[in-house]
Formats: sequence, structure tokens, C-alpha cells
Amino acid sequence: MKRTIHSILALLLAIVCIASLASCNTADETDLWANATYRQDTEFGSGAKTVVVEVTAKEQKVTFTIKTDKDTVGDALLEHGLISGEEGPFGLYIKAVNGITADYDVDQSYWSFYINGEYALTGVDGTEITEGAVYQLTYVKE
Repeated sequence: MKRTIHSILALLLAIVCIASLASCNTADETDLWANATYRQDTEFGSGAKTVVVEVTAKEQKVTFTIKTDKDTVGDALLEHGLISGEEGPFGLYIKAVNGITADYDVDQSYWSFYINGEYALTGVDGTEITEGAVYQLTYVKE
């Protein structure tokens, strides 16, 4: 009888632990946008060049349209506080976009950069603004 009770209690404890872990993972993914600065499409600036940047994270997307006189995509984004990061050997390593942090050293997440749907061969700070191009910053977690 005691073995049966202990087995049932052990099974219930295991179920509670698994449910707790599953809910923690879901909370992390849901809370990703909780720190976002902007949750809807937004326009910035008044310069002569137009930069369109789509930010995607966990199946949610927001588009920024930036009017700027800057020359690179990175400078236009930095001008309005839409990205932050660290200088590295290959240029700016983006750690946050729209208030959403990705840090590979912490949780194997990072921001990937695309131009018109193609993986960019340069970073945002080395990418000259091309009128009509659509730039994408996508949150990736391995």
C-alpha cells in the first residue's frame, strides 16, 4: 500500500515538474515582445532617403519606415534608437532591436539581417541604403 502511494506521489510530482518547465518556456517566448518599444508599424524622421525595415520575432512583425539623410542602414536605425549592440571585429554586433534583446552567449539567440529576403553579406553598419530595398532583422534562437 505504501509503495502504491509513493508511486502515485512520485508520478504527480513528475507531472507538476514537467508542466512547470513547459509553462516557463512558453512564458519566455510570449514575453519576448513585452520589452518591445514599438508593437505596430511606425514612421520616423524627415530625411531624403527612405529605409524600410521589417523586424520579426516569434511570428510577430513590425515595419519601420525611416526617412533619413544617413548613408547606411545601421546609422539610420541607430539615429532613432531602434538598434543597439557592440562593435566587434566584423562591425556592429546587434544585441537589441526595437527593445528586444538577443544574445547568443546567453541563450543562443541572435539577430539575422536580410536584404529583400536574401541573407545579407554585410552588416547593417556596412550596408549602404538602397532606395526601394526592404531590410529585415529577424530574431533567431537555435
